[in-house]
Amino acid sequence: MEKIKKLSKYQGFWPVVVLLAILLINGIVSGGAFFEIKIVDAHLYGRLIDILRNGSKLMLLATGMTFVLATGGTDISVGSVMAISGAVACSVVDGRVLPGAGQSVQTAILLALLGGMLCGAWNGFLVSKVKIQPIVATMILMVAGRGIAQLITDGKIVTVNSDAYYFINGGYILGFPFPLFIVLFVVALALLFTKRTAFGLFLESTGCNPVASHFAGINVNSVKWMVYTFCGVTAAVAGLIESAGIKGADCNNAGLFMELDAILAVAIGGTSLSGGRFSVPASLAGALIIQSITTSVYAMGVAPEITAVVKAIIVICICLFQSAEFKDKMRKRFSGHKQERTAKPA
Repeated sequence: MEKIKKLSKYQGFWPVVVLLAILLINGIVSGGAFFEIKIVDAHLYGRLIDILRNGSKLMLLATGMTFVLATGGTDISVGSVMAISGAVACSVVDGRVLPGAGQSVQTAILLALLGGMLCGAWNGFLVSKVKIQPIVATMILMVAGRGIAQLITDGKIVTVNSDAYYFINGGYILGFPFPLFIVLFVVALALLFTKRTAFGLFLESTGCNPVASHFAGINVNSVKWMVYTFCGVTAAVAGLIESAGIKGADCNNAGLFMELDAILAVAIGGTSLSGGRFSVPASLAGALIIQSITTSVYAMGVAPEITAVVKAIIVICICLFQSAEFKDKMRKRFSGHKQERTAKPA
């Protein structure tokens, strides 16, 4: 019990426990079929692999969103940034944009990442320099982003025919899906930057008290600008995976409502929406919880609309457990019952 109490102090403990519980329930309901993994042509296939592959986009978004929420902000434009990056990349590979590039996949990826970086920098500029509230500042790009993507593709669904581009989503390395390696690379960079440098401390300090952080010598505006830019880049990478998966750029549906899932994943991971302490691994567990719920619903043959209801219930539970008043009431209620039980024998 003492070990469990010590482990429960870590931010990622309960998200991991919930994730394991969901997987265990799925395994019991499916009679073990949920955990089956097949090897076909040296590639791993199965429900667990599907969760990792399909959850890669959400894990990337959750990584960037964790930093943004840690500063006390939010970014509701990541879905639109995904549409923009997919539109840029597919248009270059298709040859309708920059035909001189020779339909180079490398050029397409670089331009898509640059587009995501510019979108994130724009959000950061509005939040840190113009001092617009984060939800309003990012709403501008959320609304205009899909229009920008439509302009890039001339309002059409651009399809691509490139095996090199398909590899971004459908490729395998050592039997595992390639998107999983992209997630590991981005998360490793993020953890190295926040754990091995003072930036992680600056980030938490900015979220806890930006005024005190400013007087302590921290450049709060630069910190916010950097995290929004990084969030834009992670959204661009997620957009590349999305467009490679559908083999084209669908500006209307790419990344639709994924900003809400990303915020929910970070909240499930225990990062407060008001900023402060954060944990990227816990957010990844939150993203996998959401993807596991989605995969479970599909595997059980339940209508996809049920997924939204389950997510809504989770949001309510999270809000309740983050409420100090709710926790005080529950603590008083249980302590009251305990006192009554101990008082009766006397």
